[in-house]
Amino acid sequence: MGKLIDLQNDSDIRGIAIDTEEYQANVTVAAVRKIAVGIVNWLHEMGVEDKLTIGVGRDSRLSGQKLQEALIEELVSCGVDVYDFGLATTPSLFMSTQFIQFSCDAGIMLTASHLPYYYNGVKVFSQKGGAEKEDITYILSHTEKKEQANVGTITKADLLTVYANDLVEKIRAASKQNIEKPLADFKIVVDAGNGAGGFFAEKVLQPLGADTTGSQFLEPDGNFPNHVPNPNNQEAMESIQKAVLANQADLGVIFDTDVDRSAVVTKSGDLLNRTNLVAVLSRIILAEHPGTSIVTNSPTTDHVKVFIESLGGKQVRYVSGYRNVINKALELNRAGVDSQLAVETSGHAAFKENYFLDDGAYMVAKILMLLPELQAEGKTLESLIADLKQPLEVQEVRFKLEAEDDRALGKKVIEQIADIDVAGWEIDPENEEGIRFHLSQPYGQGWFLLRMSLHQPFLVLQIENDEKGHIVPVLKRLQEFLNNYPEVNQDKLLSLISNS
Repeated sequence: MGKLIDLQNDSDIRGIAIDTEEYQANVTVAAVRKIAVGIVNWLHEMGVEDKLTIGVGRDSRLSGQKLQEALIEELVSCGVDVYDFGLATTPSLFMSTQFIQFSCDAGIMLTASHLPYYYNGVKVFSQKGGAEKEDITYILSHTEKKEQANVGTITKADLLTVYANDLVEKIRAASKQNIEKPLADFKIVVDAGNGAGGFFAEKVLQPLGADTTGSQFLEPDGNFPNHVPNPNNQEAMESIQKAVLANQADLGVIFDTDVDRSAVVTKSGDLLNRTNLVAVLSRIILAEHPGTSIVTNSPTTDHVKVFIESLGGKQVRYVSGYRNVINKALELNRAGVDSQLAVETSGHAAFKENYFLDDGAYMVAKILMLLPELQAEGKTLESLIADLKQPLEVQEVRFKLEAEDDRALGKKVIEQIADIDVAGWEIDPENEEGIRFHLSQPYGQGWFLLRMSLHQPFLVLQIENDEKGHIVPVLKRLQEFLNNYPEVNQDKLLSLISNS
């Protein structure tokens, strides 16, 4: 097993929890025990001197229960009183530090979000919010167990029901009808992707009166047998889209594995994810907070900026990563610039009114609060973004970096493409991640962004164009440039070019 610090993934802990032919597990029972001690030491370092209370939950991953048991056992041996929440969601673990009946000093979630079944990891929250990068570094490097005279206790508790009831009350309170079942006239289909989000149909939508017939993949299954639980995945979105149309539903809701991300599908089958989701949430929050600044990640279409500014707001485009956009919004607020929303095209959305917690269920709740009002006015969700111009061509290509130091290779490629001289390609100076080019004739009208993947050894290329027929010429020119870097795997790019 490598060093524990190697498991750090920015403000998360992630790694391999199940041996495969390609990978050896490093998120092991032994590693999780050390992480538990590190979290206890971190809480004491932050000044939490009283007897600690910590909540622990997991998503549906195959390795989750074994790791959860080891984590809890180690925490108890450190004198911690533990709430064993069993299956839970990442946002609910933070809320366990806020709900008065639990008042946890920390919430620990075992999850690796949308990554393949053999991954797992740890997300940590204190009462102040999510652990930062430096907090994770401290946790992973301070794993010396201190002498402890007393052991802690274990209490099994149902966090998801408490969390769901809180959402239900928030939606009811926001309904202008002021009734118990404001969604009684709606059929809403939920796709949990066999992750932890299946509770949303029974515990949130049904108490609000919604008909959830046709909901799918609600049962937790760490094999993820139906599709990747990822609102940013084409197959997953096509699956919920088909379910909405087949059941003639008014709305479709899809979550990632641990429910910190989500997306929706409208009655007509339109996808409200990625850029469209950013736009819908921007309109909602600007109606409530005129003039606010909205922080997004870098891969947003140029049309989002125009859309937000047309509503009187301001877009601040920042580095990808949910903690990055959230921290940028926090920074703006500290500087006296009102920022009510931090949102990524991946489906992460965090509202100032909700602790700046990236909560996929709360994001859906914000949309659900609108449905009765829109219906009464004869409007649709699509009408909220009718003014958002849509690109005619969109393409994403991921290049695996087959070098020992993949990040150094990716950085080198990004730095050196800045020197490329192509007519119609101009570097966008308002960009803080990777490198972004404006495209003009003879390459149509659009942009492309080349950046490092946050979690895996890939360069990610995203291209949009408002004119047809220009994606492949851009790819061909990029192929010529990337031929200088044999350790950048171009198989997917070459496949797109050959099939065009």
